[in-house]
Amino acid sequence: MAIPRGEVEALLAGYPTPPVIAAVGSHSALDIADGAVAEGFRTLVLAQQGRERTYAQYYRARRAADGTVERGCVDEVWTFARFRDAAAPEAQERLRQRGALVVPNRALSSYVPLEVLEREFRVPLVGSRTLLRIEERSERENYYTLLAAARIPAPERIATPQEIESLAIVKLPHATRRLERGFFTAASFDEFLRKSEALRAAGTIAAEDLAGARIERYVIGPVFNFNFFFSPLVPREEGLELLGVDERRESSLDGLVRLPAAQQLAIEGPQAIPQYTVVGHGTLTVRESLLEEVFAFGERFVDAARARYPPGILGPFTLQTCIDRDGHPFVFDVAARIGGGTNIHLSLGHPYGNALWRTPMSSGRRVAIEVRRAIALGRLREVLT
Repeated sequence: MAIPRGEVEALLAGYPTPPVIAAVGSHSALDIADGAVAEGFRTLVLAQQGRERTYAQYYRARRAADGTVERGCVDEVWTFARFRDAAAPEAQERLRQRGALVVPNRALSSYVPLEVLEREFRVPLVGSRTLLRIEERSERENYYTLLAAARIPAPERIATPQEIESLAIVKLPHATRRLERGFFTAASFDEFLRKSEALRAAGTIAAEDLAGARIERYVIGPVFNFNFFFSPLVPREEGLELLGVDERRESSLDGLVRLPAAQQLAIEGPQAIPQYTVVGHGTLTVRESLLEEVFAFGERFVDAARARYPPGILGPFTLQTCIDRDGHPFVFDVAARIGGGTNIHLSLGHPYGNALWRTPMSSGRRVAIEVRRAIALGRLREVLT
């Protein structure tokens, strides 16, 4: 059972005003920090030793005597031996004393055990605490369950490897880098066996993960990650916003597809099997005739999440889609928090968020606006868990 919202609300009684916006130093922390600074907040990054210089040196905020930021966006960096140490009881107490509101990103929910985040991490989160678990495909109830409840199409599931008769994708984590993917494709059971054995021998995947992998029919088409935002502070019909769209850059997949066909065919062994490690993102727009359906997906997802996991979606979330040859989107992944690709909005915003807000609007800035508005309205508890 997650920490009751009433307990989170009680923590706020001892918080300084204004609070500090905090995030784990990975994933989309720069977007969060940049947006917070743009809205007048001070920022805190929780970094792991050996990975702190990006924030502590290169993006460290330099402020004038009046507090105006002249350079950078990160005011403070706290460094820990391991990311998960940021959730230790003494670190939690320090965060509360500092007045930190933590914006969860994938790094937080990957490096800190979900049980700790749900039941022990007594620091307010900007967003939904209980929805972080749905991203784990190994859970009995996950984002596929929620997509089905929302009547949102997802790629067809293939029950066993023996049933693979056309191009399919096998979804499982990387054997050692658990935040990354050990995905591979196969068009037959024989190909599944060959590739899985090669990847196991190379140390990319583990047998126990393969046994629980999800297999889906491969939707051939471009990938569009829709970065949404939902606000509980406005009338329901105004709550859903589309802020931006991104696509992933994956290694070694993107490197392989850039090679001429003859060179691709000449590669042998595990190197010939692309890996799907996300190493960057690019910005996209989408044909406007598709937006009606995409907005409908967002609305139904918000309603289903609220009904199944109250209070539901609070703030940013991402629906990751493939669009098939007939122009129909299929949602193959969900981020129930700020997405990994929102750094494409950094400082400049994104065409969709900018068109809505009439000013540069990133996901990070939109989070900070929500916190600032909630404070002004005396409704901060409604955007926190």
